[in-house]
Amino acid sequence: MKTVKVLYKGGQGEIEEKKSRFIATLMPVSTEEEAQDFINGMKKKFWDARHNCSAFVIGDNAELTRCSDDGEPSGTAGRPMLEILKGSGVRNAAVVVTRYFGGVLLGTGGLVRAYGDAVKAGLENCVVIERTNGVLCYLKTDYALLAKLLHILETPPFVIKEAIYEERVEFMVLVPEDELKEAEKRITEASGAKAELVPKALCTYARAGEELIVAGERPYRSTEAPAG
Repeated sequence: MKTVKVLYKGGQGEIEEKKSRFIATLMPVSTEEEAQDFINGMKKKFWDARHNCSAFVIGDNAELTRCSDDGEPSGTAGRPMLEILKGSGVRNAAVVVTRYFGGVLLGTGGLVRAYGDAVKAGLENCVVIERTNGVLCYLKTDYALLAKLLHILETPPFVIKEAIYEERVEFMVLVPEDELKEAEKRITEASGAKAELVPKALCTYARAGEELIVAGERPYRSTEAPAG
């Protein structure tokens, strides 16, 4: 099961280095336009700061990255910020580090450490989730099979999204996309072929504490050729 760490809720952290304040603000983003809007907004908010340096990482495999030193010596701010962001494994995140100059020059090494440490401080106050590419499936069963199927559905990789108890029991269940065939097989075998896991939609899902987050639903289409 492949998961991707993504920023779910942004946050802010601050460090002080030789009287200079470094304020890191992070925000979830999914496009370059969203990232630039966030960066521009932070520059307006902290208009009186000496620098508002930025970096962002977008895409499951960090396909899109950008960074800016915003007037700091080249390579001392945006690049170390980006490296911390990428190194954390967090995707779909933008960060702006605002510097209020304290009157003491930090030197190249000092700037690199300060901007990197500020991003780390900001990340500590964010909510990061592990997102899975999955399939939303439908399952209907008689009460006679309920206990046996629940034993399976309440263990990984299954995640129960919804359960409706009426004349029969209906479930909406999430499974990782790359484990769908094995999940279907387990349900078929456990029920003696009396219950079937029916794929309905592709989606992404994750947990943030007790909250189950399901997004990007789109119709499921089997890649297998029809029989006959």
